[in-house]
Amino acid sequence: MIPVYIRYLSREIYAAVALVLLAFLGLFAFFDLVNELDEIGKSGYMLHHAAIYVAMIMPGRVYELMPIAVLIGSLYALTTLARHSEITVLRASGLSTGRFLLGLLAIGSVFVVITFVFGEYLAPPAERAAQQWRLAATRSMVSQELRTGLWVRDGHRFVNVRNVLPDTSLQGVRLYEFDDRAMLVSISEAETGAYDQDEGWRLRKVAQTRFLGERTETVQLPDMIWKSELTPDVLSVLMVVPERMSVATLYSYIRHLEENNQRTTRYEIALWKKLAYPFAALVMMGLALPFGYMQTRMGGVSLKVFSGIMIGVGFHLLNGLFSNLGVINGWIPAVAALTPSVAFLLAAMGTMWWVERR
Repeated sequence: MIPVYIRYLSREIYAAVALVLLAFLGLFAFFDLVNELDEIGKSGYMLHHAAIYVAMIMPGRVYELMPIAVLIGSLYALTTLARHSEITVLRASGLSTGRFLLGLLAIGSVFVVITFVFGEYLAPPAERAAQQWRLAATRSMVSQELRTGLWVRDGHRFVNVRNVLPDTSLQGVRLYEFDDRAMLVSISEAETGAYDQDEGWRLRKVAQTRFLGERTETVQLPDMIWKSELTPDVLSVLMVVPERMSVATLYSYIRHLEENNQRTTRYEIALWKKLAYPFAALVMMGLALPFGYMQTRMGGVSLKVFSGIMIGVGFHLLNGLFSNLGVINGWIPAVAALTPSVAFLLAAMGTMWWVERR
């Protein structure tokens, strides 16, 4: 049986968090749309294309903003209850700080699940679809910023792709294959490539040059099967930043990079952040509790909500800062990803101790 005070608290907190989240989503949607205005009118990209693109990236915004919305919403709800002396009544009735905190964590577990679902199942496909929509609307192609296109390593092959289309089909594919002694064995050039789930990449109109000792041989092939661990999901990392990928995609891409002796720090940090980020909602609820215990004379609701906004913005900036510092300095990925959450958890514990002492 759920205690009455838990049901009451959950109703107040859920309503406040939902309101704050909707307000933030509206604000960020406006900023995202303004950011797209420079592209409107170019290559057939119109206002309705931009509006649809902004709507499609909203699940990613929900994932990013959930801990901040939880902090501000919880802080507002608890501060309002404190102003009406309802928290004082609960404490006078024998509700200890520990039980109060456990009740808040039980309420916050819902936000943990919501954040995880958005981050793992809704935001990654929505982000990929949004980028594909934008590329199709602007008639653009995906490629790296090199003039020669995309370069990736695939075992004993080095692969150069001139363009990756929004549907992850390929244009202008070159395969440079080497043997175990790092000697060039063959160069295959194909006009196009499309992925087949059963066979792998099917390359069309292939010209293959084979190096046979002191002579070379050139053959023309109507098509050729290229079996590779590079799948459209792996190539989709070109369109989605690591922080918006799913855990499964990140893990798969990290393995691919490790097998090809490439740096994985950025993606490992993103993986640890994906695993830890949902629990940031619990940290934020713990950080909001001391504000509910403070008396009204120590600051009104507006001041405390403003403090919550500043703390939330600080958490968001610190998360990004430590991720970038971790990549630049080669820190242990878990340390770079978890330090902001641990720091705010310690801050919540210290603030709670200070309030209790008073």
